[in-house]
Amino acid sequence: MLKRTLGAAVVLAVAVASVAYLNRKAIMVYLVHEAGKVAVAENRPIEWQRGPMEAETPMPERPPNVVFVLVDDLGINDISTFGGGVAGGRVPTPNIDRLAAEGAVFTQAYSGTGTCAPSRAMLMTGRYPTRTGFEYTPTPPGMAPIVGMFAADMLKEAKRQGSELPRPVWNYRAAMTAPPFQDMGLPGEEVTIAEVLKETGYHTVHIGKWHLGRSAPFRPASQGFDESLLMASGLYLPEDDPKTVNAKLPFDPIDKFLWARMQFAVDFDRAGEEFSEEPFEPGGYLTDYWTEEALDVIEANKNRPFFLYLAHWGVHTPLQATREDYEAVGDIEPRRLRVYAAMLRSIDRSVGRVMDTLEKEGLADNTLIVFSSDNGGAGYLGLPEVNSPYRGWKITLFEGGIRVPMFVKWPARIAPGTVVETPVAHIDVMPTLAAAAGAPLPPGVEIDGRNMLPVAMGEGAIERPDDAIFWSSGFYKVVRAGDWKLQVNERQEKTWLFNLAEDPTEQINL
Repeated sequence: MLKRTLGAAVVLAVAVASVAYLNRKAIMVYLVHEAGKVAVAENRPIEWQRGPMEAETPMPERPPNVVFVLVDDLGINDISTFGGGVAGGRVPTPNIDRLAAEGAVFTQAYSGTGTCAPSRAMLMTGRYPTRTGFEYTPTPPGMAPIVGMFAADMLKEAKRQGSELPRPVWNYRAAMTAPPFQDMGLPGEEVTIAEVLKETGYHTVHIGKWHLGRSAPFRPASQGFDESLLMASGLYLPEDDPKTVNAKLPFDPIDKFLWARMQFAVDFDRAGEEFSEEPFEPGGYLTDYWTEEALDVIEANKNRPFFLYLAHWGVHTPLQATREDYEAVGDIEPRRLRVYAAMLRSIDRSVGRVMDTLEKEGLADNTLIVFSSDNGGAGYLGLPEVNSPYRGWKITLFEGGIRVPMFVKWPARIAPGTVVETPVAHIDVMPTLAAAAGAPLPPGVEIDGRNMLPVAMGEGAIERPDDAIFWSSGFYKVVRAGDWKLQVNERQEKTWLFNLAEDPTEQINL
């Protein structure tokens, strides 16, 4: 009898284990969906601090306002500035094109690396990750296992479309020994451009994505920003909102994680006040909401120097567009491309509204605007043209992963139609903004970036040690020196050497 009972128990255990194994993907997604959710309050208005009713210094004598617009995962071919555009150019970006035409276009501009967070750290500090220690993109709990579990689906879809994506590598040891997600941030001793400008008398405001730490010591209001309206999760609108159109990517593991885990939520901090960590719903589609708040910031600070860091979440997945934008872009296939195009339309509209508001407030001539993307377009979208004609995607350090738009408009100092072919990178943004403001760089801190203004104004050149720009992501290291670019992937024991002057799309490994 005992043997019979034990045998039945073993059979049952095997059956349960088999069912669990066969449904392991669904179980993992369910567990991620149930974990990490927080209570989200209803939307509440933001009461931005207001500057003086009248300017204390005449406009020509004031340092320039600074507006830095950063887009997430924007491919170099997503905008029409360089003759491309989404869906074969069917969806132009007239406002981004206008910004580029009215200032300097850096034709060989690079992100800090191939992923979000380290690039943002370099933008803020002007320093390589080998100095700051901020070399990887922090990911929430549960993301790495899902990516590993669904990776085969992503690679299969990419191959079907004639693309090659790198196989995701999950460093189990690093994941198990890493600090909590909220504590993975830019070290507090690093000096950000917000701290530099604040010390010079600027009112500093952050709106949007941060990705440099979630706990109090790492948040924007602890890193030099007077005020911060930051992304607390990742939905553009609730999934079931009648005003949104969604496009899910069944082959993309990151997309599965985002839909399972993300909420429609933002948070607000003010320097010197206790962090509330009480997220609330945005007041509309996320890109438009960030933009509305940015316009309020401009109006509130029109009589004093301000630094506005508008860090959009678009066009990062999950793919969600307003129904209005979705209808406006026309009949585009596949559905995910149409939603992506509609999302880009909202980004372009945001840029136009910011420029128009600066004009309306009489601030345009004395405002420096920088526009860029944190890295190249993502291969896991299943949209192979986003980085055309360049090879590679976000995550890789091929040109497609790190070649980004970089436009700088400053009517008082930079002539319209300026084209700069000198290679520049995200590390150059921090010293450039400091120079524009007349602010000294932090003493005793090695700044790797260089001021881009002299070359943009036709008054000088950019000089670097060995004429080199570096990238480092663990075992993956890259250097561009002059026209030569060397990539070394130590784990995969692969090396690539390209002459970008002769082979800008990196097809011939020398």
